[in-house]
Amino acid sequence: MFTIFPVEGGLSVAEGFYCDGINAGLREGTQPDVAFIRSEVLCDVAAVFTTNRFQAAPIKHYQLHEAGFQTNFVLINAKNANAMTGKRGIEDIQTILSALPKEAAAHNPLMSSTGVIGYPLPVEKITSALGKFDFHVKNSDAAAQAIMTTDSFKKELAFKVTLENGETFHIAAICKGAGMINPAMATMLCFIVTDADVPKTEMHGLLKESVDQSFNTISVDGDTSTNDTVMLFSNRQSGAYDREAFAQALNMLTHRMAMMILEDGEGANKVVAFEVKNAETKEDAVKASKALSNSLLVKTALFGEDPNWGRIASTIGASGIACDEEKLVIKYDDLVVYSAEYPVLDKEREAKAFKIMKQKSFKISCDIGLGSAHHTAYGCDLSYDYVKINADYRT
Repeated sequence: MFTIFPVEGGLSVAEGFYCDGINAGLREGTQPDVAFIRSEVLCDVAAVFTTNRFQAAPIKHYQLHEAGFQTNFVLINAKNANAMTGKRGIEDIQTILSALPKEAAAHNPLMSSTGVIGYPLPVEKITSALGKFDFHVKNSDAAAQAIMTTDSFKKELAFKVTLENGETFHIAAICKGAGMINPAMATMLCFIVTDADVPKTEMHGLLKESVDQSFNTISVDGDTSTNDTVMLFSNRQSGAYDREAFAQALNMLTHRMAMMILEDGEGANKVVAFEVKNAETKEDAVKASKALSNSLLVKTALFGEDPNWGRIASTIGASGIACDEEKLVIKYDDLVVYSAEYPVLDKEREAKAFKIMKQKSFKISCDIGLGSAHHTAYGCDLSYDYVKINADYRT
């Protein structure tokens, strides 16, 4: 047996990790825009990256390292994605990381970026600001704020895990994301640290499985960024580990982070679970649920609180999965809004459906009736504010 409790402090709770954020002048005002995460000892690292073919320079720089390398440092900047910047993008990263002060004690340092695509990094601004950091500070709040772009709130979370034998370890994360969120890996930036004694051979598999069950199930707008990154760092300082406990804590962490992103979807007012069950194959269940979470017509219906099940049925049919209108059953929470027996919403059921759709969160369940496979994806509504935010993104 083991217990998992949320704790305050974000990244700062993990033994041997330090973090902070400063304003380097990349954004106006005083909000931090460059952050670091550092371990006092070397970490094993696992990462999952975007499926976008135009991967940003920080991802290409990461991939230059030999398999199985260790690191103890990552630098993260906002306002500039360092994407579509060619060889210069990687060279700029190398210039910045080589300028890290000795106090950083950085070994195989990494960099990650988020912001506008197509512009070179402001190298001088970043290198000139590195001296502002105290590399022995634990300030997860500042680090979480530094990596925000269109986010309306910082996203950080930490858990303490107590094993049956009394040993404990911590796992914590910060992430950013509100737009360009699509269930196609990994949908945003997320940095996870743990002092658990995780075997290197298990890290990638655990991370990939956790990402598939969390970040890969959410959609704000169906777009996939050039910079999407999830990194897991383990410095093993607690000496404690249990695979089941760690996997559950990691899954809880990534799922909650994914829901934070969805709750913060640009202009979003509602979070909706799209459950597809009894599909003929797992592939069909995944395809249909993700089609529903991505559909613009479905999203606008959610915003308008319109209980039009026709948009749900149409999206399922258009997804290309095996389906039959005689077997399909659609529910909003526990209310049947469509079946072959009840294809028309009467006034009473429509009123109930409308009431459900006014909620901040609810579930749309689609029983395909052709098999036993299921999958749940998560989405949000699409409002006027989404257009306003993205029309003015560069400014």
